[in-house]
Amino acid sequence: MVEIKAPQFPESIADGEVATWHAAVGESVRRDQVLVDIETDKVVLEVVAPADGTLTAINKQEGDTVLAEEVLGVFEPGEVSVEATEAVPPAQVAEPVSEEAAEGVSEEAQAVIVSPAARKMADENKIDVTQLVGSGKGGRVTKEDVLKAVALAQGQMQQQATQVPSEVPTAAPGERIERRVPMTRLRASIAKRMVEAQQTAAMLTTFNEIDMQGIMDLRSRYKDDFAKVHNGTRLGFMSFFIKASVEALKRFPAVNASIDGSEVVYHGYQDIGVAVGSPRGLVVPVIREADSLTIAELEDQVRAYGEKAQAGKLSIDDMTGGTFTVSNGGVFGSLLSTPILNPPQTGILGMHKIQERPMAINGEVVIRPMMYVALSYDHRLIDGQEAVRFLVTIKDFLEEPARILLDI
Repeated sequence: MVEIKAPQFPESIADGEVATWHAAVGESVRRDQVLVDIETDKVVLEVVAPADGTLTAINKQEGDTVLAEEVLGVFEPGEVSVEATEAVPPAQVAEPVSEEAAEGVSEEAQAVIVSPAARKMADENKIDVTQLVGSGKGGRVTKEDVLKAVALAQGQMQQQATQVPSEVPTAAPGERIERRVPMTRLRASIAKRMVEAQQTAAMLTTFNEIDMQGIMDLRSRYKDDFAKVHNGTRLGFMSFFIKASVEALKRFPAVNASIDGSEVVYHGYQDIGVAVGSPRGLVVPVIREADSLTIAELEDQVRAYGEKAQAGKLSIDDMTGGTFTVSNGGVFGSLLSTPILNPPQTGILGMHKIQERPMAINGEVVIRPMMYVALSYDHRLIDGQEAVRFLVTIKDFLEEPARILLDI
């Protein structure tokens, strides 16, 4: 017998919660197959089977709180037949069919190999596994393949709303229905941090607007060549904002600092957090040493973090640290908002929707693609004039992108 234990949590995480068991007692599993998901305040950790064998006991049920290395269940190593691991779970076994009906089943459908965890997730999300191309060994459809299919089917904005039940119970005339569901640990952690940010920091926000014509012209002119040279990497807006933020942080080190008790910690590097949506809520993975990365490398990291967030694959290391944060509410249509600080950081930049507006330029009214930007900052460390100058510096860099290259 082998005890299945919770992973060792980092110092910043005290405990976790059993989110989902992907195997039932008595079910045969393969080595490295996911047995159970443990949800923490930051990420969801997967506990896998140590070898081929059978899950013989479950000690912690879904929703139970677990500590680091606490026993979750018991596992019996042993030989597992291919048929056992690829068989459809008993509750899903279909009734016997006649020879005539069997002849109507395509050879392609019969040849699909699906891991038990992937099949369970596909059934829960109504995904037809016969339409998926497996990335596992021998063409096996894996959990990751199903996650990608779910993301494509639902879209990013629908993924944000996965906490809302997909099937709302119908009510009789005059009847009012309420449904209570427990708040996830990640959502509770987000709520706690947001309240702490407002209670512990002297948070203010300053606003400005950016004429995006220069960047849009640059993208339009070079996007095809950029993608060709950088192996299909798409030239977006986020990399320009990160670059402009890095250059502004060099000029205003207080915005790149943090408060630790009675001390101010000035960081000699720029680790930029990028707020992205995930099925479980907003998460902020960190791009390390952003100053040393090219535009293409920044775009690659932003895209990779977005994909990992949707698939629930962000690690604790991905979201640890950060000296400044950039949040793009514009992808959801936000025209103007007040971003909340990500403690212990002292500044966060909010991007918004690009909208054409009439602007007075050189005495003439012209239509320009404009974006409102917001900088929320901790007034305990950053003075108002310093915050305004920081945001104006970002505005200048973005309206004339050549300034970033010329360092002026």
